[in-house]
Amino acid sequence: MTIAAAPALAQSNDPNRTQAEIDCLNRATAAADCAEDETKDGSDGADSAATGAVFLPALIVDLFPNPVGGGQAPLPTPDPRRDPASDALPPPASPADAAAIQAAAPGGPIVSPSDLVATEPPRAVVGDFVPDEVLVTVDGDAVQQIAASFGLEVRSQRQSQLLGTTLVRYGIPDGRPVGVVLAQLAADGRTTRREPNHIYSLQQATAIVNYAFERIALDSKEASGENVRVAVIDTAIDDTNPALSGVIADQFDAMPDVPIEARDHGTSIDGLIAGVGALKGMAPGARIYHARAFEGGKSSMDVILAALDWAASQDVRIINMSFVGPKNDLLGVACRNARALGIVLVAAAGNNGPKAPYGYPAAFDGVIAVTATDAKDGLMQQANRGPYVFLSAPGVEMVAPSGAGSDVVTGTSFAAAIVTGAIANLLHAAPDRSADNVEKALADTARDLGPEGRDNDFGYGLLDAKAAEAAEE
Repeated sequence: MTIAAAPALAQSNDPNRTQAEIDCLNRATAAADCAEDETKDGSDGADSAATGAVFLPALIVDLFPNPVGGGQAPLPTPDPRRDPASDALPPPASPADAAAIQAAAPGGPIVSPSDLVATEPPRAVVGDFVPDEVLVTVDGDAVQQIAASFGLEVRSQRQSQLLGTTLVRYGIPDGRPVGVVLAQLAADGRTTRREPNHIYSLQQATAIVNYAFERIALDSKEASGENVRVAVIDTAIDDTNPALSGVIADQFDAMPDVPIEARDHGTSIDGLIAGVGALKGMAPGARIYHARAFEGGKSSMDVILAALDWAASQDVRIINMSFVGPKNDLLGVACRNARALGIVLVAAAGNNGPKAPYGYPAAFDGVIAVTATDAKDGLMQQANRGPYVFLSAPGVEMVAPSGAGSDVVTGTSFAAAIVTGAIANLLHAAPDRSADNVEKALADTARDLGPEGRDNDFGYGLLDAKAAEAAEE
């Protein structure tokens, strides 16, 4: 399997970058002096343009997808405060229509206050995608007929548990643009959803005793996630690392045809959640169901969906998603249906700076979007901002298992892992807690940081595990 993406500007989340450099990297069309500055991530735009595709290099754990040029319109971004069920509907034609939809929507997770607005108009992250593929859901047995009708080839198909239908990965052998093929398929009633095969990126920012226990009010001696089933979708792991001894309940490789080159990021995430020994995680005793879905810091939508389906089939209580990419309707449906199964979803908010677009899956309703703070509860400089940010947790310069040893890591990826571990503690103490109750307890007990109340930087505030556990069910 070869994953390639449409050309995009190189980008790094180096915490030492100035705001001007971050702004330069975030522009949809960068000036020449920005575009020609090869970053330390090793991405080279010239090589990409020469081949027509960006092939995945060695692990790029710092990347956040850039908007793709070429005249493509950005994907529409719904207000992340509204009910997830409305994501399946077309945008309302008027404010009155919007109010009617909201009034009819079923109860869902906590929403932000009505006066909380983004500092800039929301924009979806239009990230890289596989340039000669589309993902389509098909009801019935018309998979091959659709391929013949539109000059496509079936590259893979499977029944998706979370999507509730057949997911088909069609190849475009004649070079038509993805947007053209999606428009053509939209007129065919045999297809229900049609999306690009988007590329997603892990959210690590760089490399001291782990200060997370103290900051989130979790007693390291009492911490336990014993027998709580947690799924992690990430890179491969080094299961010989002593911190993961006896931690991994099962593994699934969603990209078996891609050679494994790096194991650091996934090892760190699993270790922060449930590590044992010298590098103790937040919830020792938790059972980790690990899905490998990233290589070179990248993955595609079909791979991530396969990993999510596998995770849901393992009867897990929590799914940790320490990655970010563009809004994709298929991913939104999968997250909504996983939440309907009672699974708590935790995701990294993103590492692309205060002016960055929303990052997904974190910005979907029903997903706990986590930003990163340091040992003094200060916000990580390059963290994403916006009304979708739900909770803050330690994620700056933390010691974590990495490969065969350990490393100092920074990023919203790792803050998400801290929250996942804390939730495992809650579920260990009270197994009957629902996903809605967990979310409410976290919001109600978070220690307010920044402006009073929920804000675009810290969300509801810093995770307080002790207070959340004491909150009424």
